[in-house]
Amino acid sequence: MKSWLQPIPVLFLAVVLTGMATLGACTSKEPATEGFAIYLTKNDISPTMLPAMNYIGLADAPLISGDDIVSYDAKTHEIKLSDEAFVRITELKVPTTGKSFVVCVDNQIKYVGAFWTPISSQSFDGITIVKPLGSDKKVIQIGLGYPGAGFFQGYDTRSDRKILDALEKVGKLVG
Repeated sequence: MKSWLQPIPVLFLAVVLTGMATLGACTSKEPATEGFAIYLTKNDISPTMLPAMNYIGLADAPLISGDDIVSYDAKTHEIKLSDEAFVRITELKVPTTGKSFVVCVDNQIKYVGAFWTPISSQSFDGITIVKPLGSDKKVIQIGLGYPGAGFFQGYDTRSDRKILDALEKVGKLVG
């Protein structure tokens, strides 16, 4: 009598174990309900390299999480930040060539951009956050291009439905 429990072929077992290891490697450290977050890139990828990248690693923790956001204006893309988050942004070292960031929802990349310093003489054609020099309002704005929108090329993905839904879900969306 033949048992239904036949020895598992070694190749099949190898495929299953490899698949399980791959899935484990793709599991994020953060829970899937992280919501909106802005990360710096792992290994500090140059903004000029972003278009050529087929994989962008995220820093270990978000620079700005949903908890850091007081409000997000859907029309102007202005983000009012908590005191602590605003200090992190003002203390961020941003070279005149920019510093890359990644906007995510639940650890899925929605778009990339670059922090830019207002003292830079170099232009940038992507999505930007100009580093504030200080403000009582504690607001940053996700903009298009540097030094202005006329330098922007590409698609404006700041109003991605998943981004706005994530912010609305936690009561941070205005406008």
